[in-house]
Amino acid sequence: MSPVILNSQILEASENDSLFDFADSLSVRVPTSCGRTGECHECIVEVRRGGEALTPPTDEEKFLRGNYRLACQACVSDTEVDIEFAVLRRQPRILTTGTKRDIELRPAYQRSGDDVVYDDGEKSVVVDQYRGAIYGIAADLGTTTVVLNLVNLESGETEYTASFENPQRFGGSDVMNRIVYDGGPDAGELRSVMVSSINFEIGEMVRANKIRRRQIFEIVAVGNTTMRDLFFGLDVQSIGTRPYKSLVENDFRDKKIPTTALTTNASDLGLRIHNNATVYGGPLVSSHLGADTAADLLALGIEDQEEPVILVDVGTNTEVVVGNRDRLLAASCPAGPAFEGGEVTYGMPGYDGAVERVKLAVNGEVSATVIGEIDPIGICGSGLIDLLAELRRTDLMDELGKFRDGSSQFEFASTNNLTLSRADVSALAQAKAANYCGQAIVLREFGLPLDQFDKLYLAGGFANYVDESNAIDIGFVANIPIEKVEKVGNASLEGAAIMLLSTAKRAEIEKLTATIEHVELETAPDFFDFFVEGCMFKPMESI
Repeated sequence: MSPVILNSQILEASENDSLFDFADSLSVRVPTSCGRTGECHECIVEVRRGGEALTPPTDEEKFLRGNYRLACQACVSDTEVDIEFAVLRRQPRILTTGTKRDIELRPAYQRSGDDVVYDDGEKSVVVDQYRGAIYGIAADLGTTTVVLNLVNLESGETEYTASFENPQRFGGSDVMNRIVYDGGPDAGELRSVMVSSINFEIGEMVRANKIRRRQIFEIVAVGNTTMRDLFFGLDVQSIGTRPYKSLVENDFRDKKIPTTALTTNASDLGLRIHNNATVYGGPLVSSHLGADTAADLLALGIEDQEEPVILVDVGTNTEVVVGNRDRLLAASCPAGPAFEGGEVTYGMPGYDGAVERVKLAVNGEVSATVIGEIDPIGICGSGLIDLLAELRRTDLMDELGKFRDGSSQFEFASTNNLTLSRADVSALAQAKAANYCGQAIVLREFGLPLDQFDKLYLAGGFANYVDESNAIDIGFVANIPIEKVEKVGNASLEGAAIMLLSTAKRAEIEKLTATIEHVELETAPDFFDFFVEGCMFKPMESI
């Protein structure tokens, strides 16, 4: 009898056991709200091996693509074949440190005597009686990871942080694939699974903090343009074709609406918080540069920044912003998921079992640090950057990504025989090149030498764990003196919290985003030259 493998644990399989049964046996949490009938579409799992040994997809699973199944519908049909699967709600390592900014508290929902009032600066309306606390949620809707902060709107303090893998992965690993998916017969499924996952996490929040859903009065959501608009149930097809503009941005440019920010009722989106609660979507910059970039800038206090700085928010879509309060240039780089667990054979997000640090001796002997201090099962982005830099430092790989000994792969962990292949290196080179192009072209357009910039801010959960010296050595970020590089953590989440806590700051960032100059990388005549240069594993040359 062959086993079923979940979270590196081996279980015995019997015919007609569902994948949900195996998760239950290990007490692995799988979201569901329909009694396991397949109706809620929440219990999505990724079948990594042995999919042919499962029962055929049911009608309830027609919305899924590739090797994704519903745990309640997929049952064992052949006990002679190994089956390995993973739950999409694996918990990423939560980044709890980062830039913090003191602001005057002016949330939209405030206490007035025995009432809770909504005050947007123009009108004040009583929405409920005061019930001991007023909460809001700041949400960073990343392409790969979603992070939520439960914020006390009276004290300004974050009281609970939750993080989970974006459940929309079955629609594609990047925004362009998700746009295509949402334009097909299963339009609305991506929004539905996101709302279901957030509602599930809100349930965990209120239980852990012994509060009620009706004490949560507002959600502020940020994310790239596609993630934000999908969440609000908007048609995202225009973002997928040139000139890659949201319908909201088009209306703003045509002066049909005063801002690219969005506000709606939580109940209209199906979010289970207070009946009269609102959801605010941060403003867009332009094209794929979304509300997460606006939130980054707010967290950094860019509206007061006199010296020129560089911001690089690393992710599946990397955002680059260059300038100061007087002039800002920005670009979006479609880096893809190679550094976040996709397109690399043993690549994975920063979960337990991921190699996160690598050192190589001259003879190629590997010393690695693994998250959770368990046997390695893969390698995350910070580990990949270390590995590439160490292969170059020890001259085991040339700047083109070829192994000096002519082999097709390099083993970085003897346990489980984990390797980095030439195909993996090629995927990483192209992802790195997208980051390189974005930084190089925007810096060139800004027209200031690198040595005249005051700071290079690295934002995002992934960037926080990267060895900045290694990142510079392989050309992942601009070649700036190491003492000028500052990690600011999940700045977009901090910016979302600021929007939640201050309607005045919301208004400021809405005005600022309208002035940012968008640099369209693909229109630069030397884009391909920069891309080829960026594929090489060497420091960025002077711009």
